[in-house]
Amino acid sequence: MSTRHGLPADPARAESFLPAGALGANANVVGPRFAVASASGPYITDTDGNRYLDYVTGAGALILGHQHPAVVEAVVRQAGRTMHQYGALTDVAIELASQLVDAIPCAERIVFATTGSEATAYSMRLARAVTGRDLIVKFEGGFHGNHDYAGIAVASPTTADYPTGKPFTAGTPGPVRDTMLVVPYNDLEALERLVTPVLDRVAGIIAEPVQRIIPPLPGFLEGLRRFCDRHGLLLIFDEVVTGFRLSYQGAQGYFGVTPDLAAFGKIIGGGGTLSCVAGRADLIDRTSPRLKGTPRFVYTSGTFHGNPLAAAAGLATLELLRRPGFYEDLADRTRRLSRHLTDVLEAHGRRAMVAAAGSLWQILHIDRPPERYADLLSSDQEANRRLDRALLANGINVIPGLRRFVSPVHSDEHFEMTARALDRACHELAGTRDRACGPG
Repeated sequence: MSTRHGLPADPARAESFLPAGALGANANVVGPRFAVASASGPYITDTDGNRYLDYVTGAGALILGHQHPAVVEAVVRQAGRTMHQYGALTDVAIELASQLVDAIPCAERIVFATTGSEATAYSMRLARAVTGRDLIVKFEGGFHGNHDYAGIAVASPTTADYPTGKPFTAGTPGPVRDTMLVVPYNDLEALERLVTPVLDRVAGIIAEPVQRIIPPLPGFLEGLRRFCDRHGLLLIFDEVVTGFRLSYQGAQGYFGVTPDLAAFGKIIGGGGTLSCVAGRADLIDRTSPRLKGTPRFVYTSGTFHGNPLAAAAGLATLELLRRPGFYEDLADRTRRLSRHLTDVLEAHGRRAMVAAAGSLWQILHIDRPPERYADLLSSDQEANRRLDRALLANGINVIPGLRRFVSPVHSDEHFEMTARALDRACHELAGTRDRACGPG
């Protein structure tokens, strides 16, 4: 495919205009590369006409698959009414807010934002403002967005010097790093030991209820809730990924633990740019513009907060997610895919497993399900990336080293297709004497 200037629309040309010809840090710049021209259902098609079975699904935002007719119709209809307003309510934003409050256990109010990163940043700001304390506890390896506070102890090659974490990116001010306390995920004893000495400075705890691909151990989230209640801290769930993914009530409903605040994104905009912070009214109401000019006011504002196009897409998506059995079916599809892939890995004697949580999955070269970041570090991460790149070369779209998602548009036929691609990938890597392959 060419552009209107007659030049090819491909990654090689993108190198002239974009760093590494990519749209962000998680882009695949090693191995097969392509530019997407179109997408439909479970497939994306590149500018050369090649079709890939897609498990990235917009980082999980497209829970219904690409170009779902109901979502497309809602966006087109809304575009004919109004595409953007700033500072003014729209009917679709009001209706979406109402449905979010109805669905989310912790939500007495919500405040809209644009991205998941904004939502987690606002959550931390609220916690600090309400408590008058500066420190936030996060869990090692947890990803909470692209702002400076989120970028501590995200993907270090070694575990943290608890409770100190290293910045994920250059340009992070030292004082920002010093406001974040880092503890290992799924470890309540470490939380008590590391945080108790500075409790009078701690505003709250932020956690992904499922951290990347690591589920909480039994009692862990309940322990966080008790710890916060006992010490007067705010518990923040980062549900940007798990929200409306694990269940219609998010991880809160799935695990039965209610935080004080929660950040949501991705699915609530139906693939559009929209996020929110949900929580108790006394907390969220601190963002009320009626408080401007007072010490209680917490600033939240953005040009695209509550964008009507994204709100319309979100409403169409939520309507379909409310269908009886939706989430049970999604989890069952993921189990079927996992069985197919596990059979292939075992047949090749590959020292790897399929880690899964709800409709999230990832192949890891590890001996047992991960419980904390240190377990992921102990896996053969280079083998993970090599296998993922081989899958991509065989027509399965994944981002090397990152989790992926199952949608209702993924069928048993697609799972068998994925298994065959994995089989070919394993054969190809065995031919290169990949060290993750077993003796067979």
